[in-house]
Amino acid sequence: MKIVVDFDKCTSNAVCMGIAPEVFEVREDNFLYILQEEPPESLRPKMEEAVRMCPTQAISIEG
Repeated sequence: MKIVVDFDKCTSNAVCMGIAPEVFEVREDNFLYILQEEPPESLRPKMEEAVRMCPTQAISIEG
């Protein structure tokens, strides 16, 4: 599984970070960083929740 973020849509609101801080991080510069582009399959439920909950629909999963 690969996490893809459309940074043109992303507003760095940190909703995804609240769901999966081991994968997403909004830093002091107010930009979103992906800490694990290919997280383990065990995190798929959290990744699917992050996709659903993203207010700008900027996150997607490949694979």
